[in-house]
Amino acid sequence: MSSASKIDNKAVIDVAAWTFNIVTSVGIIMVNKALMATYGFTFATTLTGLHFAATTMMTYSLKGMGYIQASHLPVSEVVKFVLCASFSIVGMNVSLMWNSVGFYQIAKLSMIPVTCFLEVVLDKIRYSRDTKLSIALVLMGVGVCTVTDVSVNGTGFIAAFVAVWSTSLQQYYVHHLQRKYSLSSFNLLGHTAPVQAVSLLIVGPLLDLWLTNKRVYAYDYTFASVFFIVLSCIIAIGTNLSQFICIGRFSAVTFQVLGHMKTILVLVLGFVFFGREGVNLHVVMGMAIAILGMVWYGNASSKPGGKEHWASPPVTNSKLEEHDQLLESIEKV
Repeated sequence: MSSASKIDNKAVIDVAAWTFNIVTSVGIIMVNKALMATYGFTFATTLTGLHFAATTMMTYSLKGMGYIQASHLPVSEVVKFVLCASFSIVGMNVSLMWNSVGFYQIAKLSMIPVTCFLEVVLDKIRYSRDTKLSIALVLMGVGVCTVTDVSVNGTGFIAAFVAVWSTSLQQYYVHHLQRKYSLSSFNLLGHTAPVQAVSLLIVGPLLDLWLTNKRVYAYDYTFASVFFIVLSCIIAIGTNLSQFICIGRFSAVTFQVLGHMKTILVLVLGFVFFGREGVNLHVVMGMAIAILGMVWYGNASSKPGGKEHWASPPVTNSKLEEHDQLLESIEKV
């Protein structure tokens, strides 16, 4: 295969990966909104545990069919990753409960500079001036779109602090572990999803009882609510997988920056399905600024010197090529 064909093939897979992530992420938001608002299933942490249980079943099925080859990830790495991921999920849920929606959105936006800091310190990444400015523009645009009322207290700030740092570390580890151990996204999910499923299904009902004062076991399960729970789990498989694919192919910072396109899309869909409520000139201007920043970031970070290592370690690509081949086979199905 010629170098031009390889570049074209990579571009197609990159677009497919981002599209996959955006569609599944927005889809799961819509389904979970219906599940919680319409059917009163407010057990978010337990639901996340079910998501990882479904993802575990997917990885085991792919292993059984021979699509995922055996790989190694030290137990210590799995423990560190699962701890960060678990604190991220719990922290975000508690932060949303203890803080205003405005401060919750600010906390989510702060993940980008925190992730940049991690890459600079741990991976010796250097960003160009244009890349930094484009990230600032995205933050400003999304902030204009989403941040309204802002109020915070001491415990809420601590919860947000834990959520931001644990989420940033978890996303950094996704990229770091795939590169360090030559793991594909499927391999990494296969190592981490089972542990996350078990830990969240144990902790989840207790945390949800504390947050909602309701027991998940006492919920009145109907055919419709169970259907939405199963649908949420199916979509979550794609969400989890696409997150690992995108971070593995790019970086945690790129995933955070371009991932805010999902925020814009959710706002647009809200306008389409629910009318003009919540969408005004102020929000539209914020969307335009954020999209401009994302385009600028994509251009600036792809230029020579836009984002580079001070000293680049050698990377083994055999597992990543295997991962691309699996993506191509899935697209053909």
